[in-house]
Amino acid sequence: MAHPSQLGFQDAASPVMEELIHFHDHALMVVILVCTLVFYMIVAMLSTKLTDKFIIDSQAIEVVWTLLPGGILILIALPSLGILYLMDEINDPHLTVKAVGHQWYWSYEYTDYENLTFDAYMVPTQDLLPGQFRLLETDHRMVVPVDSPIRMLVTAEDVLHSWAVPALGVKMDAIPGRLNQTAFLTSRPGVFYGQCSEICGANHSFMPITVEAVPLEHFENWSLTMLEDA
Repeated sequence: MAHPSQLGFQDAASPVMEELIHFHDHALMVVILVCTLVFYMIVAMLSTKLTDKFIIDSQAIEVVWTLLPGGILILIALPSLGILYLMDEINDPHLTVKAVGHQWYWSYEYTDYENLTFDAYMVPTQDLLPGQFRLLETDHRMVVPVDSPIRMLVTAEDVLHSWAVPALGVKMDAIPGRLNQTAFLTSRPGVFYGQCSEICGANHSFMPITVEAVPLEHFENWSLTMLEDA
């Protein structure tokens, strides 16, 4: 859960998000080193009165300032490609959930069950219970089991939407007539919040996403209760 004046990412709740945070820190250190080197060179060139006649025509320095940036780009690109392939990897999901974006709420369909579907609307401010978050809480949470690979099928019924939960490292566009696919695995129990991340109309800010990760036993009890209510 994000908090005011937060400068970094939310605490990771999935292995993919942990890798994304590690890559961010890695890339940030490279950027800091490059900026420090460039700043030092600028200060040195402006402050020193010494000159070197070989600097004007030197094949060696040209080779260095060509290969060095290339090596730095490779240092950043290789971890990035690994994470990109990891985010697209879907191995034997234990559960499939279909999220359908509407103006302005989400519908969820648990396709492994015969009749487990529900709509998730934002809870109005005046109806919030103590401890619930304004503009982030929904009347029905998407419940998933902990430590289980979850496949998300994301689409929309009317306009473009985007299903995004930062703590899980998930963001997938919901496009009418197209079924996009992504996956995540929650590494700990908890409630994780997200919002539609594609401008979709007047109430774009009022269609939150609430994902609750619970132990498998609790998930089975919840699914039985939902099926009985249906």
